[in-house]
Amino acid sequence: MSTSWCTTVVRSAIRSSCRSSSIRRGTTPVAITFDSPLTAALGAATPTQRKRFEDGLGLRTVGDLLRHFPRRYLETGSLTRVADLRIGQLLCVVGEISECQQHRYTDRRSGRPAFRVEATLRTGGPSLKMTFFAKHQKMADWHADRVAVGNRGVFLGKAGRFRDQWQLTNPQLSIFGMADDEEDSAVQEVLEFGDLYPIYPLTKGLQTWDVARAVKFARSVIEPIVEVLPDRIREDFDVLGIDDAYEWVHRPDTRDQVARAHHRFRFEEALVTQLVLGRRRRANRELAATVRSGGDGTLLAAFDARLPFDLTAGQRSTGAEIEADLARPHPMNRLLQGEVGSGKTLVALRAMLRVVDSGGQAALLAPTEVLAQQHHRSIVTMLGELAEGGTIFGSADGTRVELLTGSMTKTQRTGPLSRIASGEAGIVIGTHALLQDQVMFADLGLVVVDEQHRFGVEQRAALTDKATAPPHLLVMTATPIPRTVAMTVFGDLEVSTLSELPAGRAPIQTNVVPLADQPAWFDRIWQRVREEVGKGHQVYVVCPRISGDEQEAGQVDVVDLPDPEDPDDQAPSAAPPGAAAVEEVVERLGAGPLSGLRVGRLHGRMAADEKDATMRAFAAGAIDVLVATTVIEVGVDVHNATAMVILDADRFGISQLHQLRGRVGRGGLPGLCLLVTGADAESPARERLDAVASTTDGFHLSRVDLEQRREGDVLGASQAGRRSSLENLRVLRDEDTIVAARAAAEGLLDTDAELAQVPELATAVRDLELSQQAEFVDKS
Repeated sequence: MSTSWCTTVVRSAIRSSCRSSSIRRGTTPVAITFDSPLTAALGAATPTQRKRFEDGLGLRTVGDLLRHFPRRYLETGSLTRVADLRIGQLLCVVGEISECQQHRYTDRRSGRPAFRVEATLRTGGPSLKMTFFAKHQKMADWHADRVAVGNRGVFLGKAGRFRDQWQLTNPQLSIFGMADDEEDSAVQEVLEFGDLYPIYPLTKGLQTWDVARAVKFARSVIEPIVEVLPDRIREDFDVLGIDDAYEWVHRPDTRDQVARAHHRFRFEEALVTQLVLGRRRRANRELAATVRSGGDGTLLAAFDARLPFDLTAGQRSTGAEIEADLARPHPMNRLLQGEVGSGKTLVALRAMLRVVDSGGQAALLAPTEVLAQQHHRSIVTMLGELAEGGTIFGSADGTRVELLTGSMTKTQRTGPLSRIASGEAGIVIGTHALLQDQVMFADLGLVVVDEQHRFGVEQRAALTDKATAPPHLLVMTATPIPRTVAMTVFGDLEVSTLSELPAGRAPIQTNVVPLADQPAWFDRIWQRVREEVGKGHQVYVVCPRISGDEQEAGQVDVVDLPDPEDPDDQAPSAAPPGAAAVEEVVERLGAGPLSGLRVGRLHGRMAADEKDATMRAFAAGAIDVLVATTVIEVGVDVHNATAMVILDADRFGISQLHQLRGRVGRGGLPGLCLLVTGADAESPARERLDAVASTTDGFHLSRVDLEQRREGDVLGASQAGRRSSLENLRVLRDEDTIVAARAAAEGLLDTDAELAQVPELATAVRDLELSQQAEFVDKS
C-alpha cells in the first residue's frame, strides 16, 4: 500500500465536516449538562448501540460518558509505520485485504460444524494475518464480506506471532465504504487525532472509536463544566483546571498532558473523600460522651497482676492511646490493627476492663459464632476468678462475662438478657444477636467490633444506639492496612498498630505444593500430617467448600482480575468448579491416608452446639486433624496445633491465607503451612501463593494484595474481582496524591468548616455523603 494513499485518506478525513454541535427539539435548543441522559450524546446511534453503552458499560448520563476515561493511548504514527513490530504491541493500521479464505471444520468440544475466516492485511510494512471464528455459515459469510479482497479500512489489535507469521489478534475494524457516510466516520475519528489516540474500556459490540466519537460529540455540546476546586487549591497543589483536564484526558497531544489530567481527577476524588472523612472526625469530636477514666482501676490492676507475661511495648503504647481516648468527653473512634497473634484481644480486654472500672459496660461484636465462642472462652480463661463477679458492672472481685449468640434458644437467652439489662454483666460478647431490639444495656460505654470489615454501617449503629450516650468505639482487624488505605478508607478513625509479636510465637514455615508440576507430592502431604500427629501435635486442613459447590458464608473464590491496561484480558465469569469440600475430604482422609487418626470437621452449616463441641474437643486434644472451612480464620487459638494444609489455596486471597496460617505456631512450637494448588506456574494464582510463602510480614503482604487485586476486600468489596468504589484513585499508586489531598482538606476545614466559601466543592462533598459511596467511606 502506498504512503500517498494513506495521506489522501488523512487529508480527506480532516476535511470532513463534524456533526452539528447543537440539539433541538422542534425549534428550541436543549441545554446538555452532566446530568443529561446519555442519549443526548449518542446522536444517531442505534437502539442496540445505546443499550451497549448503558447496560454494557454502565453509562447513564453525559457525565458518566465523559468520566469514562481511556485505559491507554495509541501512538497514531503506527497508522503508516508498522515496519518494527514486537509481540503484544497495540497497532492501529490502515491497510488493504490481499487474501481471504473461508474454512469449515469440526469443533472438538461440541462436535458440531464451525467456520473460520482467514485474511491477510497488507500494510505499509509487514503483512498481518487475521482469523475470525464463527459458529454458523451466516456469521462466517458476514466476516468474509467485511474482509473481502480489496477492502480497505482501519484495523486495531495486538501484534502476535503464529507459525512464523505476524498476526493481528482480536482486531477491531472499520471498512471504508461500509458506513453510511461517504468517508467512514470511525476512520475519520482515528485520523483526526494528534499523536495519541485513546483506547477506551469496552463491552461486546462496541469499538473504541464508537466511544471516542460519542465523547467528542458530548464535549462539543455540553454546557460549561463547573469547576469544583477553588483557584487557591489548584495553585497551591499544581492541579489542572477542569476544562483542560477533560480535553487532555480524552484528546491529548502528549503523554505529559495525560499524566496531568489524571492527576487532576485523582486529586479531586481524594480531596472530596478526605473532606467527608474530616467533617466526620470533627463532628464526632463535637458529640458528648461519658468519660471512662477507669475510676480506681482495681479490676484492671487485678487483671494485670495475674498475667503470666509482660505486655509488649506495642501493647503498652496502644493501651495508653486508648486510655487517653476513653478519658476524653467525646467518643473514641479508633482502629486497632495488628499482625496475626500480636495480642489485639488482650489490648481490647484491658480497654473493656477500664470501662467496667469506670462504672460502664463493654460489648464485643464478633462476625461468627465460632469466633464469639472463642473470644468468650479465651477472655474467661484470661480473667480466671475475675470472671465470676456478680455485682453491678463489676468490682475488684471481678465482673460477669456474658455470651449471646443467635443459635441460643429463648430459654437460654433469658438469663443473659436479664443480666445485661441489669448491669450484672460488665462484658458482653456476641454475634449479630447483640443487635436485636430485646437486647438492652444498663450503661453501654464501649463497643469493640472484631473483624470490622464484616459489619455494615447500620449494624454498628444498631449496637451503638443501645447506649444512653454515644459510646466509645474500638474496631479491630488482623488484616494489616497500608497507611494510605487507613487514610482513605478509615480516615474518620484514629489508627493504632501492633506490629510486634509477643514472646513465645514460633516461626511458621510456608511451602507451596504445586500439584500441576509435582502430582506425586500429594501423598507426601498426608505423610507429613501423620508425622506431626505422631509427635503429639494437631493439624488443620482447610477447604474452600462445605460440600459440593456450597461455600462457607462470606467466602468468595478469588477470581484473577483482568489487566486494566489490556483490552483483550478479560476476567473469567466464575471460578472453576470442583474445589475441595470439607464433607468429602473428611470421608476421603478418614478412609485413606489418615485412617486410624481422629479426624473432625467444622463448618458454618453445623449447629452452634456442635461447632462449639468440636472446637472444645480439638482444643482438648481429642481431635488429631480438624478439616474446616474459613470459620477458623480468626480468633481460634489452639497452642498444640502446629501444621496447616490449605487445599486449593489459589481460591483464597493473600490476606486470608496469611490469617489462616496464623492459627499455627501459637504455642511456642514451630509451625508449618502447606499451600496446595493445581495452578500453573507463572499464573497470577501461583504468584499470590509464592508471595505468601516468601514472607510472614503481613504489612508487606497487604501491599502485594492491593497491587494484585486493586483494593479488593480491604475496601469492603468481595474478593471476586469487583471494582472498589474508588473511581480514579488507587491507594498505593496515588499515595502522594492522597497525602496532599488530606493536607488540603484539613486546611480548608480549619478556616471554613462548613465550606461556605467554596460552594461547588461543598456540593460535591454533600453528594458523596448522601450517595451510596458514603457507605463505602464508612467501611461497610
